Amino acid sequence: MSVPAAFAGVILIWSTTPLAIQWSSEGGGFLFGVTARMVLGLLFCVLAIRLSGTVMPWHARARGAYLAAGIGIYGGMLLVYWGAQFVPSGWIAVVFGLSPLVTSLFSWLWLAEHRLTLQKFAGLLLGLTGLAVIFGGGAELGPDVGFGIAAVLASTLLHAASAVWVRRLSSGLPAIAVTGGGLGVAVPAFVLTWFAFDGVWPEMLPDRTRFAILYLALFGSVLGFFWYFYLLRRLEAVKVNLLTLVTPVTALLLGHWLNGEAVLATVWSGTLFIVAGLALHQWDLSRGRS
Repeated sequence: MSVPAAFAGVILIWSTTPLAIQWSSEGGGFLFGVTARMVLGLLFCVLAIRLSGTVMPWHARARGAYLAAGIGIYGGMLLVYWGAQFVPSGWIAVVFGLSPLVTSLFSWLWLAEHRLTLQKFAGLLLGLTGLAVIFGGGAELGPDVGFGIAAVLASTLLHAASAVWVRRLSSGLPAIAVTGGGLGVAVPAFVLTWFAFDGVWPEMLPDRTRFAILYLALFGSVLGFFWYFYLLRRLEAVKVNLLTLVTPVTALLLGHWLNGEAVLATVWSGTLFIVAGLALHQWDLSRGRS
């Protein structure tokens, strides 16, 4: 698989995932939606591992990588599914657009892959300005929207930390093994959480919900994570997360076209600040500053 093909696949999946997350929670609740997705995703992943003949390493470094991936999957997905109850789907991708900027900060702290240059710091400030603008627009729609944005932001921070941690530990590990190991850690936690706080099997799920869960299980939880961890093994975590330069805009448009979501002027303004911050950060990387 080529790196550009993996990039294209992740962009497509990440652009459609926020909307699919909302649809997958209809009829059964967000806990059932995320748990069903992850259980099916683990089954698909185990099947892929067996068919590909991949041997799962179990040495200490591999177990650490699985734990890092699993914590990111469990915490990040639980937060974003909860937050998706209160915010339009496109907003999720916009807030996740901050991932490269946060990842850059974590990489500087933990991996020493980059210096935190003045230009990168300026990009981070632009991204935070965009987030503040979106928070301001959300406040006009009620306090629950603010809670939803805060949950997605917390998910973004955890996702970025997990990405850097996985990169630090996963050198030499097959991407599908990291995906399977991460899901193996996360799925029991999801099942226990569902039993503890819900535990009710839905009597009937809309067709759109079933399709969304299946789509997220196969593409979001297996192919998406596989391509993502594949890229993490070949590129710096910061460069991998630059694909979110595209997904905020595409996710906003998909939410508007397919789900009838109104896109506020403040959201477009916040998105512009975030994308500008990402572009400034990317320009700094392209000049080879480290």
